[in-house]
Amino acid sequence: MKVHNSPILMWLLALLVTLSLAYFQRATGPTHPARIVRDLSGVRYAIRLPRTHGGKGGLRITIPSPAAGTTGIVAWRHFPSSEPWMRIPLVEKNGKLTATIPHQPPAGKVEYHLVLYPPNAQAVVLPSTKTLVARFKGAVPLSVLLPHILCMFLSMLLATRAVLGAVFWPSRGVRAPVLLTGLFLIAGGLILGPIVQYHAFGAYWTGWPYGYDLTDNKTLLAFLAWLPALIISLRRRPRPGWIVAGWVVMMGVFLVPHSMHGSQIDWSKVPTKERTSLGQIAAPQYSVEASTVVRERLA
Repeated sequence: MKVHNSPILMWLLALLVTLSLAYFQRATGPTHPARIVRDLSGVRYAIRLPRTHGGKGGLRITIPSPAAGTTGIVAWRHFPSSEPWMRIPLVEKNGKLTATIPHQPPAGKVEYHLVLYPPNAQAVVLPSTKTLVARFKGAVPLSVLLPHILCMFLSMLLATRAVLGAVFWPSRGVRAPVLLTGLFLIAGGLILGPIVQYHAFGAYWTGWPYGYDLTDNKTLLAFLAWLPALIISLRRRPRPGWIVAGWVVMMGVFLVPHSMHGSQIDWSKVPTKERTSLGQIAAPQYSVEASTVVRERLA
């Protein structure tokens, strides 16, 4: 099948598809900040709550105060666990409420929610339908992280360019983009990826056959799917069928939200005393009745 033979159009289409896939993957991942929109006393109130933290220090939560004199708490506990909730008061300063969930080891997860007490109004639970889960990780040097991201993006872009060339513009050739896709996939996913993983979570590889980390397994599957097209192209015999099949699997893999089913500490194997030392903070005990929950929209 042939369409207008324009290399500029081909690259623009490849870039558009790649940017769309990259945005979808990032925006739907479990570490993307949760955006909560609520109607409070007839006023639209929007906040963003973090679901990841890298480096030193605790998970800092900062939200605009819905009204002067508003107080509240952050209730949190290790995830997954059935331990009792620990409560941290939200402190008001310059029109904002802040609190910090104590630092956890890399791959340590916590679940949390907020309870706000506006003056002369019902208590508000954020979010009202479920808790948020946040994962801690180590700091990843930009000298490693940026090349990793760039290589993975280029592998997606070049793979898309290759499949467009194979299907619509065969006269433009596909061997070079097929080979470059394999090169950037190896560099970004199989070399720099494990280094990023090590800085973030203390292990180079936690996918098959050593574990079930979905990010690592996605990378491995994407490489194996592209391998036949890569081998055939090395022998100077590109086959459109293998390129299309490899691209479909790669893009399907990359459509899985980023960081789903990633590394996490099994808190059931961590002694209670050690877990408590990771930041239990005494605070006033609050209670919230189910009738105080206000309608919300989680986006």
